[in-house]
Amino acid sequence: MSIDVSARDISAFQDAVYSHYRKEGRIFPWRKDIRPWGVLVSEFMLQQTQATRVVQYWGKWMEKWPSPKLFHKASMEEALRAWYGLGYNTRCYHLKDCARRIVNEYDGEIPDSPKDLEQLPGIGPYTARAVPCFAYNIPMVFIETNIRAAVLHFFFKDKTGVRDKELISILNTCLDLTNPRKWYYALMDYGAALKKLTPNPNRRSAHYTRQTPFEGSFRQLRGLVIKTLALTGQMGVEELMEHTGIDSQDDMYQVLEALKNEQLVAERGGTYRIWNKRRQ
Repeated sequence: MSIDVSARDISAFQDAVYSHYRKEGRIFPWRKDIRPWGVLVSEFMLQQTQATRVVQYWGKWMEKWPSPKLFHKASMEEALRAWYGLGYNTRCYHLKDCARRIVNEYDGEIPDSPKDLEQLPGIGPYTARAVPCFAYNIPMVFIETNIRAAVLHFFFKDKTGVRDKELISILNTCLDLTNPRKWYYALMDYGAALKKLTPNPNRRSAHYTRQTPFEGSFRQLRGLVIKTLALTGQMGVEELMEHTGIDSQDDMYQVLEALKNEQLVAERGGTYRIWNKRRQ
């Protein structure tokens, strides 16, 4: 299902977005400090984590590792300890591997090409375009949850099952070619505000899925194991069960097997530790 959008509609949308930004624009440290490495770190942290939670982590991270070269030298255990509390630890492993590739293949400079960025671990179509936009102010068209909410609210009030390709077409027309960085800051802030004021517009998206509860989930058990190994170094199964509070041996072995298969945890002789590429 498509929608006809007039130049007047586009202008009204742009006015609404920028008007909200002038009055209610959010202030984040990665918007003040737009060094490419900091932008990349923020995008990894912001995946599936609220911006207000990311603020304190990002600042400490950039103080400790202000460049990919310095982060590349850190151990995986140290990285995970700094990451703990953000959740979805796989992002930290991917960021670590990204730093290695950026140092070895790009002389420590963050690429500004989506094609190059998409070759790096943990970077998909959105991040590969958001980083050039926010770091280098290069016009790009991309979509994430707040952007999606903004376009759905304004142009698809009475429609459901809207696919992203319909939104991308509108975003391409709306794009501020002069200052794309500012435009996307404003657009994201507008979408974030809408989700607090109205029923979530993203429910009208064909791509909408409701997140499963975290408490008691397999994801929570994985996080407990990774946290414990990052803090203690290495452990056997019985020690891990005692320290994590996971009382089912079947659950523990299932978690460890999954983490091994994903190369997040390594095992030797029944002892488990954080998988660290630099040791291989």
